[in-house]
Amino acid sequence: MATADLGENRVKRSRRRTMALRVRRLARNSSIQLRRFLGRFTGSMPRGLYARSLIIIIAPMVLLQSVVAFVFMERHWQTVTQRLSTAVTRDIAAIIDIIETYPHDAEYEDVIRMARERLALNVAILPPDPLPAPAPKPFFSILDRILSEEITRQIGRPFWIDTVGNSNLVEIRILMEGKVLRVLARRSQAYASNTHIFLLWMVGTSLVLLFIAILFLRNQIRPIQKLAEAAESFGKGRPLPADFRPRGAIEVRRASLAFIQMRERIEKQIEQRTTMLSGVSHDLRTILTRFKLQLALSGDKKVNEALEKDVADMQSMLEGYLSFAKGDAKEETEELDLNEVLDKIRADGKLSGNTVKTSLIGRPDIVVRPGAFLRLVTNLTSNAFRYADHVDIVARNSKGRLTLTIDDNGPGIPEDRREDVFRPFFRLDEARNLNESGTGLGLSIARDIARGHGGDIELDDSPMGGLRAVLRLPV
Repeated sequence: MATADLGENRVKRSRRRTMALRVRRLARNSSIQLRRFLGRFTGSMPRGLYARSLIIIIAPMVLLQSVVAFVFMERHWQTVTQRLSTAVTRDIAAIIDIIETYPHDAEYEDVIRMARERLALNVAILPPDPLPAPAPKPFFSILDRILSEEITRQIGRPFWIDTVGNSNLVEIRILMEGKVLRVLARRSQAYASNTHIFLLWMVGTSLVLLFIAILFLRNQIRPIQKLAEAAESFGKGRPLPADFRPRGAIEVRRASLAFIQMRERIEKQIEQRTTMLSGVSHDLRTILTRFKLQLALSGDKKVNEALEKDVADMQSMLEGYLSFAKGDAKEETEELDLNEVLDKIRADGKLSGNTVKTSLIGRPDIVVRPGAFLRLVTNLTSNAFRYADHVDIVARNSKGRLTLTIDDNGPGIPEDRREDVFRPFFRLDEARNLNESGTGLGLSIARDIARGHGGDIELDDSPMGGLRAVLRLPV
């Protein structure tokens, strides 16, 4: 007996575990489906601030008015239709009482006249034919339903109604003893037909409010858009838009003033650094010139050759350091022809003894700082020319973005060291065999210029077996 109980308990525990696993699996699947739905919903939402602000204004208004319209209209239609149908049915019941109270009046002319003049009902006494078959119910049958309920409650006789045939009239037939009473009433007597006025007012006022809100919203969004354009232009090294000034709400004005002050501080700092480095450059070049003059006056040629090489290396390194430190921020943006840049690259490649293939896809004109851009491309291609025999360059200019891809068949760079080569003064001697006169600033200067234009440089494996350098710039 104990063994049977133990086995039953095991079966129950197994069932509970199975049920718990099913519940967890169902909850996990539901969570995954919910995240997917939210992801698709979020992805379908507009990304612009103006569009999202419109949704924030329009969505609650539409939802609120839909709920109000549904509740109000449903109650309005039902209540008014109920009262009107009750009144019409009461008039018909009164006519039936008159006909049954005074059966001697065979023609019922007085009843018909009073119904037409006093009650606005067109009444006729028909032979006792069977009532027509019930007509199909309309989709929105509030009148049909309420009128049928009232006739059943107040009159309690077999009847037939038609609320669909003639849109302006409602036909009612009631079976009496030896006769059929037919009543034609205007639809407006039994049905709330003026509801469209409320709908028109609701839609009209909503459109007016939305129009006013959109006008005010555009005026509030425009300063934010201008601030974003100014920040983007500053990030690309371009001057501020001519019409940019602090305006809009006080928070937007504060952000604009903070941006202008930040830009002025950065430009002043760059100017001070450039001035200082220009003075340092002038002093050091003066000393190097003295060294060269003293070497020229010296008579020992063997010693002079070594010293002259050291002086030349020192001057080259000095120029590299100063160029990296000064940057090219003061250069103005201009329009540049990519075909001229590619021609220069091919000429440099021929001088270096390399096989260079270039191609351009898209428009050739771009807006950049010409000197800085040429230096950027020269630094990238000079590395490829130095360590490879074949170089393939593809420039794609599409939708305001330039993608310059440089492939070579050189030794490449290990994947874990590709970010290190962008650090200033970093030398990867083993992988790229840098010569002794190098400073390790070429790629650092190139990335600095690229980021100064709002872009960046990435390194990857090349299909040619070497290194691929990809430059992406907004132009």
